[in-house]
Amino acid sequence: MAGGVKRDHQGKEKVADSSRPTRDIPRNAYTSMFESFRNELDEHHDRRMRTGKVSRDVTALSKKIVRKLNQPLPPRIQADVEDRLKEIAAHLATIEADVAGMNRYRYPLICLEEFVEAVSFAHYLQHQKLMTPSQAQEVLPANIALTPPDYVFGVFDLTGEMMRFATALTALSGSMPGRSTNTTAGEKGYEDRTILSDMQDVSSMLQICPPTGGKPGTYFKKLGFMIEQVHKVERLGYGIRVRGSERPKGWMPDIDESSRVVGGDQDDVTMD
Repeated sequence: MAGGVKRDHQGKEKVADSSRPTRDIPRNAYTSMFESFRNELDEHHDRRMRTGKVSRDVTALSKKIVRKLNQPLPPRIQADVEDRLKEIAAHLATIEADVAGMNRYRYPLICLEEFVEAVSFAHYLQHQKLMTPSQAQEVLPANIALTPPDYVFGVFDLTGEMMRFATALTALSGSMPGRSTNTTAGEKGYEDRTILSDMQDVSSMLQICPPTGGKPGTYFKKLGFMIEQVHKVERLGYGIRVRGSERPKGWMPDIDESSRVVGGDQDDVTMD
């Protein structure tokens, strides 16, 4: 087994000092066994550092995709998103072997949560539907398994982008973004569908589902964030429906005012 790269406490590669005299280390029947342990640990830390760096790079690229998607989608923005996806594919290709098999669960890839958030947000803007786990796996530009926690935590983060999108578009248009299931009002099955109703459906689904893995504290923290984000959009819809005529076009909801609507007892919760 080939040994990994020796590093210091800061993660920098150690350079062999040729000026220091080499010592003859006595060997015994256990020396080769411990050398194999050393080499295995060196390789483990090398893989951990590579996956950590790639995870940070993919997270940054996914966030750039989300920022672009919050703008209108002319061909220029679509081309920029495709370029980001190619960069993500190049980064993930470098660690496919490192996270194969059981190593997929040994090294955390938080970046895949951000990736699911980005591609599911794009899918929702284009189709007004929630991307399924199999669709997210197909879009992932690498031979890396997408775990249930990756998908569910990505959907948790998606609700934050939907909240920001609903707030910005409502301020510009004066109404909650959405569409009708039928073109003519009064037809059987006619229903106004808004981004708020979609958020409520996602929230209800995730609240009745059992935790899918990951750290329990992280799961319930994200669940609490999602519920608060749905409440914010509900308060926004209330303000538009009840007091919309009193507010000028371009009005943005005030956090303090939103808190007073529901009693003001809860602290405001925001996503990082």
